[in-house]
Amino acid sequence: MSHTPVRRLIASAALCAMLAGFSAAIAAGFDLPTKRADLSEADLKRVADVTRPTADFSKAEQYEAMQAGAATSINPVTEDSFSHISANIPFEEEQQFRLGNALFRKLWVSAPSSTQASDGLGPLFNARSCMSCHVNDGRGKPPEGGPSATSMLLRLARAAKTAEEEKAIAQADVVNFPDPVYGHQLQDLAVPGLAAEGKMAISYSEEPVTLGDGETVSLRRPSYTVENPAYGPLDPATTISPRVASAMIGLGLIEAIPEADILAHADPDDADGDGISGKAAIVRDHRSGKIALGRFGWKAQNATVRDQSADAFANDIGISTPDQPNAQGDCTKAEEKCLDMPTGVQKRLGAEEAPGPILDLVTFYSENLAVPARRKASFPETLRGKRIFYETGCISCHVPKFVTRRDTPDKAQSFQLIWPYSDFLLHDMGDGLADGQQVGLASGREWRTPPLWGIGLTRTVSGHSFFLHDGRARDLTEAILWHGGEAEKARNAFSSLSKEDREALITFLESL
Repeated sequence: MSHTPVRRLIASAALCAMLAGFSAAIAAGFDLPTKRADLSEADLKRVADVTRPTADFSKAEQYEAMQAGAATSINPVTEDSFSHISANIPFEEEQQFRLGNALFRKLWVSAPSSTQASDGLGPLFNARSCMSCHVNDGRGKPPEGGPSATSMLLRLARAAKTAEEEKAIAQADVVNFPDPVYGHQLQDLAVPGLAAEGKMAISYSEEPVTLGDGETVSLRRPSYTVENPAYGPLDPATTISPRVASAMIGLGLIEAIPEADILAHADPDDADGDGISGKAAIVRDHRSGKIALGRFGWKAQNATVRDQSADAFANDIGISTPDQPNAQGDCTKAEEKCLDMPTGVQKRLGAEEAPGPILDLVTFYSENLAVPARRKASFPETLRGKRIFYETGCISCHVPKFVTRRDTPDKAQSFQLIWPYSDFLLHDMGDGLADGQQVGLASGREWRTPPLWGIGLTRTVSGHSFFLHDGRARDLTEAILWHGGEAEKARNAFSSLSKEDREALITFLESL
């Protein structure tokens, strides 16, 4: 087959790079860089050359199997494949990783407790530990009829109602506004003596989709409600957005991608006419309050791994940290009993339930979980699937390669060629995946492109094969067929493929 479609993609990528006005305009309003400052002109050219999409699918690219550069884990494939330390971590930092791992797995208890260094859970919460959601540091899943939804939750929010609220979102002071009673998310667990907020209920309807060769695939469309709300009904303006926990691998490397390189792919007005209009998420760093590029979370609402960790402590477990010091977690003024419950703050240990050293260690652990090496990257069927992945336009959003900053604080992330297969931008994914919930600059139809590295090990690590933000897709084929909006053209191209070509594309994804 001709490589012409790939050459068009390469030309389109070059055009995007030339049309730097898009990213410059975005950055100018928020003081973000439009050019890397960590490299010489010679190195900038070298990076541009090495990250250019390939047009040769006769063999694997150099270093392609080491998809996280020198940090890649080459350990045998097991259920612990997402739990290994980055391979290039200095020996003297391994202790930090192991301590962070212990804190990531730590079970918090309600206050007051004899285990004073572990109390402060809740009062309302979704999980007792980080590992409860990220089992084996992997992907969460829907409860599938079981009693627990620990690795999946419902975000609650409403859009701005006033000019003042709209201004707050435009200036990245807030991402949205909580339900006046239930706060930012539904907590389905509570400490003794307090009622949990309610339970997430999911129902599915099956929708058949006929592919180009006549094969029929059934997609399940979910519907979400809150059962037994303990504190009255939700506000009519509140939207419900289900989210499963994401895999923890490669987060430090993602943070090390230069903002300018991500912004270079942004084209919010689709000026190049390719139907793809990626938009940067602009947020504030929790710690400094400064404007930053959002890159973590399903709607890219957090700028750093530390921000993501502090959010999880506050909302998922109800534990205060220096970055989010409210010891009552997500309790609202309407939940008076919740606000009156004892907290786990121990003055001799610090002003928060999880003082600075704890947040530092959990962040370090989260930043340095290794991405596993590729499997079968050079096999003919994998290379065939890779070519089809490129030719169907998937790399317009799932950008294959980046080179991380040279000046990273952590040397393990410095100047690595990585293959996350994401542009980390917001894209309109159509009505089918829309949740109707605004999160900062992300509309109710927009989602961050998730990285694909490690996706082929989901069943091995997490024991299931549920994909997308709410786990509705039961395999990768269903996940692709749910793509709409900006991804509809690529989705239709996949649907029109022969069965053999579809299977080859899936083989490529399973090798990541």
